[in-house]
This record gives sequence, structure tokens and C-alpha cells, in this order.
Amino acid sequence: MYLGLDLGTSELKALLLADDHRIVGVARAPLTVERPQPLWSEQAPQQWWQALEEVMRALGKSHPEELAAVRAIGLSGQMHGATLLDAAGEVLRPAILWNDGRSAAQCEALTRAVPRLGDIAGNLAMPGFTAPKLMWVREHEPQVFARTARVLLPKDWLRFMLSGEAVSEMSDAAGTLWLDVGARDWSDELLAATGLTRAHMPRLVEGSQVSARLKPELAARWGLGTGQGQSEVLIAGGAGDNAASAVGMGLVEPGQGFVSLGTSGVVFVSTDRFLPNPAQAMHAFCHALPGRWHQMSVMLSAASAVSWAAKTFRFADESALLEAAASVGADQRARCPLFLPYLSGERSPHNNANAQGVLFGLTHAHGPAEIAYAVVEGVSFGLRDGFNTLRLPADMPLREVALVGGGARSVWWGQLLADIFGVPLTLYAGSETGGALGAARLAWLADGGAVAEVCTLPPVKQALVPSRDGAEGHKARHARFQALYAALKDQFY
Repeated sequence: MYLGLDLGTSELKALLLADDHRIVGVARAPLTVERPQPLWSEQAPQQWWQALEEVMRALGKSHPEELAAVRAIGLSGQMHGATLLDAAGEVLRPAILWNDGRSAAQCEALTRAVPRLGDIAGNLAMPGFTAPKLMWVREHEPQVFARTARVLLPKDWLRFMLSGEAVSEMSDAAGTLWLDVGARDWSDELLAATGLTRAHMPRLVEGSQVSARLKPELAARWGLGTGQGQSEVLIAGGAGDNAASAVGMGLVEPGQGFVSLGTSGVVFVSTDRFLPNPAQAMHAFCHALPGRWHQMSVMLSAASAVSWAAKTFRFADESALLEAAASVGADQRARCPLFLPYLSGERSPHNNANAQGVLFGLTHAHGPAEIAYAVVEGVSFGLRDGFNTLRLPADMPLREVALVGGGARSVWWGQLLADIFGVPLTLYAGSETGGALGAARLAWLADGGAVAEVCTLPPVKQALVPSRDGAEGHKARHARFQALYAALKDQFY
């Protein structure tokens, strides 16, 4: 039995996985984000721990025997967050999250300081990444920076609390701008540019390797690993949320990928080599398995834009908004407003922390359904723009694209995406559990499992094939969407 813990932005999810691939238990605990100033996005790490205690209590009540059989834990989580610890291991300030946009000036400074940044880190400097956040802290909170002895990513802080060990793994570390992504090692040059050294960094392992052991007192409290004469519970290296989702879906071979409709929107494809394309704000990261990498585009507001619209326009919930959007007929769509979904700035392909959301073209004829459609379509167009940044060589064709994340529950939205992308999308059973399932699978690998045995594809639930009429119908509106951003990008503040 294996336990996967997925520390997201809006919830922490725990999943119990049997060694016959059955998901035998899931528990969730909500999380909240604080935005004390414009562009800021923070969470208190103690909230993460409280959520972990909550899900472990829930699993202890519902699945005590399965918890007792757990042999290893895997961790996945939101990437890029800066969790600052002092020499005693105490948290110095709220964690600065992946969708925080305050460090644009520091990104410019880092780019000037290290002209080779894209070649080393595989990415442009963007406010979402960890390194610019530390430069911001050094400039604006010098006393905090001076006391910082260790910088940990969110899931790695949980590992620190679970084990007492400061460890990260390649996929998450690749999103800091401190990793030499091709060499899979910390870059002394990039660390020095931000006033840090290797001493501030956690030890590195591969995602499928053993990183630490669970503290005995926590194992006893939660009833973990007490069966079968076990003496310890292993903790795998784990993965950043998107690499973990790929492992959970079995998408680990070159040319396999997914579109994720989570809080953020992601287009991800696995590769067998380091293939950076920073000029278009495409990310090149390490995968969670040795010798593998991935390309990824990220938009900052995907399902979160739908949540915002559902609340703002008084829909009962996100499902009600999607139902209203689906009611808009194909002949009506050309007259709907356009929506730029940049509620938190944007990464791929614009790398613009100041980009803003826009509803354009409203008339008296437009009601809630048309606005709902515009929002979902705008998020889909943003994902398509990210998809266009991926660059696969001729010997590595795109083999398969899955649809994952909470938004994948809407088949209508999935079909809309298939039409807009012009590629088939596959809905797999259990796709909504991707990150937590991937973490549990990495735990299985750390316990001795083989990749071919563990990283299997789930059963196909539905294949979404683009329709020719649908694809053609979206081209003109997508062109207007792109032109609208180009016209307004200098007007954002």
C-alpha cells in the first residue's frame, strides 16, 4: 500500500494506492490563498500542516487497515513557492506562491546578471519562479533574507516536517531558476546571482528514489506502516504537480502529454532530452524519472478564471456556469464577447505579470450564458497559445494528449478544447486524481517497483476527436483573441 500526498493551491489531497493499482481511499482538506497586496499570493505553511493532519485523521477513520499497510509515501505539490526557514528550521514569513507577480523587476535584474539564464535553467526569468522571489525578499525584507538559512519548495517543506530532512527532487527544483536543468544539479552561477549558495538548498534526489524516512512518532500517531512487521516508512523524492500528474496518468514516454484544467492551465509533453525554448516562455523542466525531461506551457488562470466568473456573475457553481456556456449554440458563438483570461498576469507565451483580464464586445444582447461561454473559450484560447510554444523534434512526434485536472470532469469543455487545439484528447478514468496518484506511484517506485509495472495508462473513459467544422469555427475568434491582447498589452498597469 502506498500513500500519495498532493499539496495543491486550493486543497491538499491524500490518496491510498494498492499494489494492484486500485485507489482504495482519498481524503481532501481545503486551503486558502492570501492576497494582502495587488499581485501578491501567499499561504502560511502551517496551514499546509493543518490540512495534512486533517486528511490523515480522515483516512485513519475510514481506512485504518490500509494505512497500517503503507510502505512508502510520495509527495507532489504546487511548484515554485518560496518557503523560507531560519537556522532552527522555523518559518520566517508566509510562503510566496507560484502565482505571485510582485518580482517582475527582479526578473529583469536576474536576466541582466546572467545572460545565459535560459541555456542553464531552460526558462526565462518570470515572477512565478522561486529565484526572483528571493531577490525581492533581499531587497524589500533584508532582515528576513539575512536570517534565511534554507529555502524549500512547498511539498519539500512537508517532507521536512515529516522527516526532518531537507530534500528536493529534479522536477520541482527545475522550477526554481537555480537548477542546471540539463545537468540535473544546482547551478552555483545562478545561486550566486541571487545571493545564495548550495548551503541554502536542499539535497537533490530523483523523484523515484528514497529521499527520507517518516518520523517514528508521526507513523505511530497516524497508524502508518504498523502492519507486516515494518520498521520504517519510506518517503520518495516525489514530483512537482505536473510531473506527478504525468506519472499518475502513465505519460512518461517521449511524445506523451496532457492538458491540465486546474487552478492554472498546463500543456505538458514528455521528452527524452533537454529541449529549452525560453524565447516563447515555454518551460523545459526535468521529469520525475531519471533521464527524462518535459516541455510545459503554463497559463496562470484556467479553472480559477471559471471559478471567478461563477462567483462574479452569480452562477450557483462552476458546473452551472459550464452548463450555461454549453447552451450557447454554434451559430451564436461568433457574436459572444471575447475574454482575455489573464486575471493573475500570464506566463506562456506572453511572460507578462501585468497582463489583465478583459471582457470585450459586450452588448445588451449578451446575458450570463454568453459571458460564461466567453470565459471558457478565453481560457481554451490561452491554452492553445501555450500549446503552440511546444517544440518537439522530428524524431519525437506527439503521440498522445490526455485531459486531466478538475475541469476535465466537463466533457463539453473537453470537446471544445479538442476542436480549438485540433488534436484528439483522451479522458482517462481517475484523471482528476493525477497529482496524488502520481505521488503514490513514485512511492511505489521508491519501494522497488519497476516503471513498466507502475506507470501504466489508466482505462480510457472517452476519446474526444476534433470535428472539422468545430475547428474551423474557432479560427476567426482565436485570431481576434490574439489581436485583442496585442492591442491592449501596453495599456495594462
